[in-house]
This record gives sequence, structure tokens and C-alpha cells, in this order.
Amino acid sequence: MVLDLMFLRSDSSELNSHYIYPESRLLSDHTPISIEIPIIEEVIQSSKFMILPKSDQEKAFIDEVISNFKTLSTNNIDDSNKLNNVIHRLGLIINQAWKNNAKKSRLSKHSKQWWSNKCG
Repeated sequence: MVLDLMFLRSDSSELNSHYIYPESRLLSDHTPISIEIPIIEEVIQSSKFMILPKSDQEKAFIDEVISNFKTLSTNNIDDSNKLNNVIHRLGLIINQAWKNNAKKSRLSKHSKQWWSNKCG
């Protein structure tokens, strides 16, 4: 197999350590190259917070966001600082509604919405 082009990350000391072996070149104009790629242990998340579509939790989440959004004053937004403040408060409303209504779900091979008991 011949690799004509290889992209490395120049800003990464781990992925920019490569070795070219011009003395190992045979009759072709290709030169062998090797690179050491570190393999690290990765923690894979086994659960996440979610709200199922069309569930009671989704309805409660939407109702909570709407009711709290109605209390948010949007009068006199005449500069970018006031707009940023309103946007920040809206983000807080959404985050709080999420915390109040999302449920922790364990991820598995059956976690996809398309999965059903018919699958096996």
C-alpha cells in the first residue's frame, strides 16, 4: 500500500512526531514514513440526561420555559448589554427547566429511538 499524502497536526506534539526513512526507499519515488499515535484510555459516558419526545416531561419542560419566559422583561432593550442580559436570563430559564424535567438515562445498545422489542 502506498500513502501519497499524509496530514499531521502541526499544533500537536503527540501527532507531529513522525519519522521519514529516505534510506529505505527502493526503486520508486516513495519514502516510508512512520508516526507514533498515542492511545489513551477514554472514559465513555454511560448515562445522560434526556427528555423523551411527546412525554409528560417534555410537556412540563415546555410549559415551564413558556411560563418563565413570560415573566422575562423585554422592555427597553436599547443596547447590546441589555440584550445580552435578557439572553443570559433566558438561558438560565431553559437550564433550570431542563434540570427540573430531564431524567437520567443509562446508555446501551438499545438507547436509540429506533430500537424496539421487534429488533430483537
